[in-house]
This record gives sequence, C-alpha cells and structure tokens, in this order.
Amino acid sequence: MAGLSTAASHNCGALRFSRVRDASRRQRKEVSVLRVVIIIQPKERKRVVGASRSSRHVIQETRRCSNSVAGDKPTCTELNLGYCNDMEYSSTIFPNILGHQSRLDAESGAEYLLLSVIHGLLNGECSPEIRLLGCSVLASPCKDGKMIKPCRSTCDALRKDCAHAFESIDMAWPYFLDCDRFFASDQEGCVDPLAGLKARQELEMSSHSHDEPSTIIQFIYTSNTQMYSLLKRTAAKCSQISHVYSIDAARRAGICWLLSSARTQDSTSYVMEPEIKLVANMHGNEVLGRQLLVYMAQYLCSEYLLGNQRIQTIINTTRIHILASMNPDGYELPPQSNQEVNNVNRKKDKPPLSALNLNGHLLNGWTNGRTNAQNLDLNRNFPDLTSVFYRNRRSRHYRIDHIPIPDAYWFGKVAPETYAVMKWIRSLPFVQSASLHGGDMVLKQLARTYADAHETMSNNDTERCGANFYRTRGIINGALWYSFAGGMSDFNYLHTNCLEITVELGCDKFPSEAELYPEWKRNKEALLSFMESVHRGIKGVVTDLDGNRIKGATISVRGIKKDVTTAEDGDYWRLLNPGTHILTATAKGYSRVSKRVYLPHNLNKAGRVDFLLEKVPIEPDIDDHLFPTVDTWERFDPYNQFERFGEPDAREGGIERQEKPWWWNYFSQSGISPPNWLLRSV
Repeated sequence: MAGLSTAASHNCGALRFSRVRDASRRQRKEVSVLRVVIIIQPKERKRVVGASRSSRHVIQETRRCSNSVAGDKPTCTELNLGYCNDMEYSSTIFPNILGHQSRLDAESGAEYLLLSVIHGLLNGECSPEIRLLGCSVLASPCKDGKMIKPCRSTCDALRKDCAHAFESIDMAWPYFLDCDRFFASDQEGCVDPLAGLKARQELEMSSHSHDEPSTIIQFIYTSNTQMYSLLKRTAAKCSQISHVYSIDAARRAGICWLLSSARTQDSTSYVMEPEIKLVANMHGNEVLGRQLLVYMAQYLCSEYLLGNQRIQTIINTTRIHILASMNPDGYELPPQSNQEVNNVNRKKDKPPLSALNLNGHLLNGWTNGRTNAQNLDLNRNFPDLTSVFYRNRRSRHYRIDHIPIPDAYWFGKVAPETYAVMKWIRSLPFVQSASLHGGDMVLKQLARTYADAHETMSNNDTERCGANFYRTRGIINGALWYSFAGGMSDFNYLHTNCLEITVELGCDKFPSEAELYPEWKRNKEALLSFMESVHRGIKGVVTDLDGNRIKGATISVRGIKKDVTTAEDGDYWRLLNPGTHILTATAKGYSRVSKRVYLPHNLNKAGRVDFLLEKVPIEPDIDDHLFPTVDTWERFDPYNQFERFGEPDAREGGIERQEKPWWWNYFSQSGISPPNWLLRSV
C-alpha cells in the first residue's frame, strides 16, 4: 500500500503547505454562506468502531516520526495554523492527537490540506463546521500544559448532519474525524469547537426579517459533476421523500441521474399515486431547463421540510421524477456565443469565429452542443412511430397507443441516452411529462395549464421569438409548427400511456447567469401547476371477481382513439376534461364493462372509477392477426443489437476500469502521500 502518513513518508514533515489568510474575513464569509443552508437529519450511517488498516498506518507512521525526535515535556504553544487561526482559543499543544510533532508536521499532512479545500469540495455545505471540527483535532486547545479534546457529542451531531455531503461527492468520512477515537465525552472534560460559531449564527438569524424568502437558491450554472452532487445532497436532505437513481446502469449515456420524489424505490408502495416526469437538456446547448429543474428539486425539498402545505400535498400524492440533463455530454461541448456571433456579423471587419475567446454563458450557439457525443440529435433518434400510425390510421380497429417499436429500428444508430430513456419510459406508468427546451409550447389542455401559469408565455407579444405563438396565447400544435420523425414526445404518446408536452422556454438557448433568477420566477408557478394538473380526470383499479388486480387491462373513452392500460398493480390514470364520458374496461380473457361518468368543472382531484371484470373463455379474434397486440409491444431490442454495440470497455480479465473521483487531483498533485482513506472503496 502506498504511504499514508500525515507527513511526507520519509522526511517526517519536510514538505510544508502554508496558507495564511485573513481569518476574520473568511469567518464572515462562511457564516453568510451557512445562513442559506437548510440542515436536514438524514439517516446516520453505522459508525465504524476501531481503526481501519489505513488509519492505523497513519498513526504508526507519525509515531515513527515522533520517536526520531528528541521530545521535551509538551507545553502550550501559540496557535499558528493558517486555516485554524479563527478558533475560539489561542494556544495549542504538540504532539497533537494524530501524533504530529509540530506545526510543520500538521501543515504538511493530507488532513490539513483537506481542511483547506473542504469548503469548495462541499460547495459551502457544512462549512465552516467541518473545518473547525478538524482544526480542533489537528490543534486541540491547551490549558496548563494539558490537551483538551473536542467533544464527542459535537462530532456525532455534525456527522449525522453532514455525512450526506461527503457521500454526494463519493468521499469517505475522514478518519481523523472518527468520533469514538479522537473525541472525549462531556464527563471527561472537552471543548465544543463550534460553540462560538453557533452563537454567531443565532445572532445573525435573529436579525433576519420574517418576510424574507424561506428557501434560498444559488442561481448559477452547474457542471455535470456539480449537478450530480446537488441532486445527491438534495436527496440526502430529504431522504424520507426522495432518492437519486440512474437510468443508465452501464454508464454508456454519461450521467443520466434522476431525483425522484418517491419515498422508496419500491413501485408497489404507490398504488393510485400518478407518476410524472420532467426532462430537460435533451439538446446539450439548451440549458435553461436543466437549471430550472435543479432549482425545482431544491425548492421542493426545502419547502416540504419547511411545512409548505401546497408542496407537501404535491409530494405526498404524486411521484415526481426529475431528469435534469438527458444529454450531459452535449452540455460539456463548447458552443459559440450566439450573441457574440451576431455582434461580430454586424461589423464590417469580422474576425474569424475561431478568434472569439468565449467563456461560461457566452459559449452559446444554435448548433454546437445540440447533439450527443456520437453527434446524434436525441430528439430525432426515437422510433418513428408516427409513420406507422399514418399508414394504419384509416382502419377502424387500429389503436394509436402502445404501437410496438419496428424491429428495423434496432439496426440503425440508437444513442445510449435514447436507449436508456426508452427503457425508463417503458418501466414506469408515467401519466404526463414535460420536456423543457430552449428556443421558440407544443396536448392542448396540458400546454394551456403551463402557459397560463407562466408569467409571460401566454402574452400576445409579437416581439417574442419571431411572433410564432402570439395568436394562440403561447401554445401551438407541434405538427402545425414543424414536423419531424423520431421525436420523444411522439414516442411517449404513441408507445405508452404518457402525454408529454414540449416547453420552449425562450429564444436564448444559454442565457447569462443574471437571467437565471428572473427565468425561475417566470417558470416556477407554471411547473408547480403542471405537476398539480396530473390529478385531473379519473383513476381507479381493475380487478376480477376474486379481487385479483389485472395488469394490462385497457381503459377506453368513447370518442377518443387513444387508450390507456393498467399498470403492474392493476391501477390506471386517465387525464380527462370536465364533462360526461363513457368509459370501457377490457382485458383478454375477461368480460367487457362500460360506465358513464360525469366530471364537474370544480373537481380539484381525480375521480375514482373502479372496474370489476368477470373471466370468460378466450375466443380467437381475427384482429389478433391483423393488428399489433400487447405481446408485440413487449419486444424491446429483440436482436440484442444495442447491447452488442454498447458494451463497456474493460481491462484484461474483464474488469471495467475504475476511475478516481473528480476531487482526487486536489491531493495527487500536491506532492503528499495520497489519502486513500478518503476513498469509499478502500
């Protein structure tokens, strides 16, 4: 194993990292950041008792260094560690708890380096608490020549609150913050290193006006790593109502991580709760929707915990799945600034586009970054079910739902992102969906819900985005706007129960960070109203006479060709407008049952309509030979074309290459022994 000593392995601390700063200024900054952090109490991981191999190696290595130094009787000395100079005490003692013999030894170790960068690694969360707690171990207070250990109760509470922040970046809890090994109980006599910080926070919070917003969000752009970390931290804060999962187990499609409002991943626990999905960043250069969904995830979590009744109702009655970035690879590509290009084009002496030095939101464009890493447009990569529908639309018996995927589709180029999303859509009984794009709303009632709740979308503004929608109050039939094959919305509508709208958020695909908060204000209410609209219409359960729930039963509405089918547990959801409707439930091998229902205009939740079907003998039907059936719908990648095409790279012996976490470079390039104790797999 590589050397794990707290100092350089052979010279016992000859390598020094000195970072002296203005402690009071840093202290004020971190307190101001802490004001906006909402601390939740996630489930605490089991505490590791005893020393790990790597931890024991650390102590042994430092003790070897201490034995080589002629030691005098330890005495109190002035605290002079740059990142620890704002502690509430001014004297410390060496050797410290970890065996560092001097300030130089302490500053040369990976522990001190971690404390110096922890604020940035955790994006301000649990900072400065983690730093202060670590400093109380590296430089414990000294009184009358004796060391005073930090309090174990403080360590336990902080680990309970902040373990999720380390998990979100795939970092293990630091060994030197082991509450059992390096901290003392109140009875033994200890010091609370966070006492002063807590007092300042209470004073700071007491000065706030109660009229200020209860949820504060940082409106900035996030990288793929930062986005994933935010989703993980959000799910950890609200672990009782949410979790993060990936729809791309083989990691062929980049990140593709989702936040779900489900309280567990067990779908059987949510009979009669409708599923809704929000998808963004399908085109990598259309990024506003991506940020709005990241903000919405944080908002739902925070407001739920703060007792917002509207948000609690939405979460407790709906399963919300948020896919903030469907095309993370495209997002990372550097498109050119549309605004800068327009400015350059107006000049007579135009420099070449390659001469533009653009960063951040200025890296904007209409084509660069639109596609994925394989140069495939994901919104043209789904099966062309529209052509299948038009070929059979004149048939009286032909359905326009659950159209099977043509086998020929699998012999073309199927993007890994498309494959993952199709499997995801087929695996859950989604009722409705919104795909957020950027550019010039394309399901009329659902679109109307979003547009009317938006601050400006339904305005008759002829100056907005080429005046495409000013006569229709912000919505349009997509086919009347422009049509194309292979779109995700058509796949949802023609292949599953789900109704999906496309939301075009604006003309600027990559607005500046200054526009993110105004855009959030314009879209927040629309997104919430859209989530609530899933409870419009009817829902119910289809069972047989013995009470067994029937999967795959068809629920049809007279006058509407699109049917829906029951989910795994026999439940269904059908979006309907107010009025009188005639519903029919059928299933192979069962009787046919029809009901007349009336939905009043003031109905604020879905009406309950259950069906009881009687088993009957199965008779051959000529339609089974002429038209697709549910059995055909089950065929997905029947020739295993995609799996052969997308096998992950492997080293010799068939073991996939495992990469270090993104933060590893902070330590590997510093010249110290790598802190393997921070790796969760060790």
